Amino acid sequence: MKHHTPTLAGCALLAALAFGHPAAGQEQGARSLAANCTGCHGPSGNSSGAIPTIAGLERAYIVTAMQEFKAGTRQATVMHQHAKGYSDQEIEILAEYFSKQKRQ
Repeated sequence: MKHHTPTLAGCALLAALAFGHPAAGQEQGARSLAANCTGCHGPSGNSSGAIPTIAGLERAYIVTAMQEFKAGTRQATVMHQHAKGYSDQEIEILAEYFSKQKRQ
């Protein structure tokens, strides 16, 4: 059985969600979790280079893509390694966050 150790940002966000903190706290937690993605995908998920823009994509598409990367069924250079570091809940949070970002 494979065990997953959630990231610190993921733990903080999940705790905020579980205890019903205001939406502003949830948004901050999602931004903290998404910070890892913006290094390659650009601010708010808007890439200026060869890396795909993920801002404004449908939530379900992002979840499916991340799950495929995580499972190794979607071809990638590094995304399969990144995706393995996220729990299913963290993937859902990331998908929700990036789906709400304005595509530029």
